[in-house]
Amino acid sequence: MDLSTLSLTELRRLQGKIDTEIRRRSDTARRDLLKKMQKMAAEEGLSLSDVIAGATNEKKPAAAKPRRAAKGSAKKTGKVPPKYRHPEDASLNWSGRGRKPLWVESWIAEGKALDALLIKAA
Repeated sequence: MDLSTLSLTELRRLQGKIDTEIRRRSDTARRDLLKKMQKMAAEEGLSLSDVIAGATNEKKPAAAKPRRAAKGSAKKTGKVPPKYRHPEDASLNWSGRGRKPLWVESWIAEGKALDALLIKAA
């Protein structure tokens, strides 16, 4: 079928027919599958609701225990004090760890040295 020869109205009509046919086939496939599953459960002496309820009540595998840190490995510490401060807005700080904040990136992009932002020890 060459769709390029159809008008917009004809394409919309065709789309509606396709949507209807997809829904009809999906419903038929769902009903057929449900019948098969009910038959399989009955052959085992169960109802389908018994099978489904049993599947949701099964215990999930236990989560793996967290590994213990090797001796001498670094332990997680608390919050790290800021190392860099914005030159104009003192509320903007950065510890020097992780991704650079945008204000640090723009500072460096302007060709300025990162050391200029260092917080001086009191």
